Amino acid sequence: MVSTAEKEAEMPERETKERARRDKRQGKSPSTQAGEFVREEFHHVREGKHGARSAKQAIAIGLSKARRAGVDLPANGQSSETRHKAQQDRESARHPHTPSRTRSRATTRALKHEGHAAASHRAISRQAHSAAQQRTSTDRSAAARKAARTKGARGRSAAARKAARTRSHRG
Repeated sequence: MVSTAEKEAEMPERETKERARRDKRQGKSPSTQAGEFVREEFHHVREGKHGARSAKQAIAIGLSKARRAGVDLPANGQSSETRHKAQQDRESARHPHTPSRTRSRATTRALKHEGHAAASHRAISRQAHSAAQQRTSTDRSAAARKAARTKGARGRSAAARKAARTRSHRG
């Protein structure tokens, strides 16, 4: 018999699915839609539902759940194993089935043995920083330009105020 906690660890919450659906309706990118699932995963680790070995693992779990929930997210990994797993997740979204009870329990038990530091602000910040470093300056610049374009006048104004505050803190 699968416990309620194990079932919850396997399935994304209703609010998460709704937020992702709203993002899709607003025309946001698949990675933004998937971000809702990653956010949920960090919350699970923080509240002690289960742990994660690293921030990267927590992100991977969230992305996997997003693909299974039907977010059209392509595989971004270098290894063929990662791409194969992503393809399986996307296939699973097309043909949903009840997950194997034994495997589900094994996964949850293994994750419960991991720590909770993976979802700390410091761990997430370090992961974001290292991920950004792997991108080229052209990529980063293009992302910043797109963000400025899509932010709107009020958003740009708020961002400028925040940047000014940040500069005053540092200097």
